Amino acid sequence: MTISIIPFAEGEARLDWIALCGAFEAGHRLPKAEIGDTFLYRDPDTLLSRAAWIDGMGLAVKSATVFPKNPQAGNPMINGSVSVFSDANGALEAVIDFHLVTKWKTAGDSLYAARKLARPDSRKILIVGAGTVGRSLFQAYSAGFPEAEFLLWNRTQRNAEAMQLDCPGIKIMADLEEAVKQADIVTSATMSTEPLLKGAWFQPGQHIDVIGAYRPDMREVDDEALLRSRVFVDSYDTTVGHIGEIKIPLEAGTITRDHLVADYYEPERYRRESEGDITLFKNGGGAHLDLMTSRYILDVWRAAS
Repeated sequence: MTISIIPFAEGEARLDWIALCGAFEAGHRLPKAEIGDTFLYRDPDTLLSRAAWIDGMGLAVKSATVFPKNPQAGNPMINGSVSVFSDANGALEAVIDFHLVTKWKTAGDSLYAARKLARPDSRKILIVGAGTVGRSLFQAYSAGFPEAEFLLWNRTQRNAEAMQLDCPGIKIMADLEEAVKQADIVTSATMSTEPLLKGAWFQPGQHIDVIGAYRPDMREVDDEALLRSRVFVDSYDTTVGHIGEIKIPLEAGTITRDHLVADYYEPERYRRESEGDITLFKNGGGAHLDLMTSRYILDVWRAAS
């Protein structure tokens, strides 16, 4: 078997956000994934490996090195790759650029949930955070909601203006509360440990998509936001006990486990019940989504080869 080596630019040129959502849908009809994460440390450096195995799809191991001092020498801080293995015999099938898989998995995860939970007539989308993920969200949501107008809020004006150059037509907002109240969809990708988004600002019918919090001490929304919303996650296994957005209010007794409506493995419950629902999705990622994304990228690559 020929091993496919898939770099970022060449791999991305063939991809489609809506097709990726279809791949997620198909992947969640297969048996539930087995997942595992490992960390190795050499202060201040880290090796993170995330592995997943889905019966009928195969295996993937996504490894990343994080060397915080690299930028001082003009080198990237994060490097990595994803190895994809055959479900039939365990043979290595592909090595895919780490950043390609991460970009499409992260933004695609949020778009997949929004297509299930947001009102189909959503026309105003607020992106909170002008980083790399914010730019990916602009691309993904533009594909899923092609008639939408985009707003942007960021702590620093300079970074917001830089993103505006990369995202034609996006409008920078100075006041976060005002921006949230205007939006049909709010998608947030910040590194905040203190909640930025207040539930008191939410409006009936909105969909809230929170991405940035990935550690147990991180949150982007406050308690009222959770209490006013029907809360969904991509996977209970990768969010409930691991990410502050869910873990902190659960441990404090602010919400109970029953407050989480569904994850992707419960498709019959993963929906908006009324026009006035406020839906909130916690994008936790997870190695099983890396595997689904990698398999989609590999399938598209092979079809075009």
